[in-house]
Amino acid sequence: MSGVFSIAHKSRASHLLQLLSRQRFELRHTIKKAPITLCALFISLSGCAQDYSLGPPADSEQMTITVKVPSALKARTLQVMYRSTTCKRVSIGGFGQRVEQDGRHGIDVQLQRQGQSDLYQAKLPMDGGGACKWHLANVIFGVVYANPMHFGENVTWGGGGGVVVIFDHNNSPRGGADVKVGGDLTINKDYYPWIDESFIGEYSKDISLLGGGVDYYFSYQALEARSVYFEPVFHSRFLVSSVGPKQKKKGNFATFTYPDGSIENVASARPNFRKLEAIRQAAEAK
Repeated sequence: MSGVFSIAHKSRASHLLQLLSRQRFELRHTIKKAPITLCALFISLSGCAQDYSLGPPADSEQMTITVKVPSALKARTLQVMYRSTTCKRVSIGGFGQRVEQDGRHGIDVQLQRQGQSDLYQAKLPMDGGGACKWHLANVIFGVVYANPMHFGENVTWGGGGGVVVIFDHNNSPRGGADVKVGGDLTINKDYYPWIDESFIGEYSKDISLLGGGVDYYFSYQALEARSVYFEPVFHSRFLVSSVGPKQKKKGNFATFTYPDGSIENVASARPNFRKLEAIRQAAEAK
């Protein structure tokens, strides 16, 4: 009886080994096929065989971006976006549906100093060309502090001094336009240095350029423009500082110190731009 049991046991063991061997083979075969399947899926969704490079024609109209850079500041890198209605971006929506959007091609461009002047400039082809028939859609640029550590060893750049210009009917990466203009665009804005020190959470101390907008960027739509000129008027002598509360407690607000020595303790995230303007204008009138 024990001999029969031993033979049956060995038979079942042999069957199990054969089954495991077959499953390992099928698993290896599936793994080998997966990259091919995924690649085919990727090609069908994104069109990766398409040539997405820019190829501006020699006779393309040019967009000229010019920034007049004040002392102590520097021109930031120009972020350029081209769009295409030919080469679509395809994704899968939340319900498994196919979603198509215009193709986007972003590049960074450094503005070049014009001789020994304080003007920095870049020329961009309106027609991006290529197989996708790219067109210039929007640019993001501006000025930043050249050396934030001038205000202290651990002081970093905060924000401000930015400009967004949209040349078509689409939003930029920073949203839509606040102002719509016809023809070429000239931008003159006042800015003040603002040092902010924060204690709640991670400690930080940064220097920003405070302008009159509600955001760190001024946004424009200029469908007919072929030239954009930005002149930030920097009032470096009129420094405003803010110190945040050290404890998150009701009634604890930031303390703002203005160039005339006045102090405000208010529930505000930013200094009062109109007050800064009034202080400066009064000082300059003396």
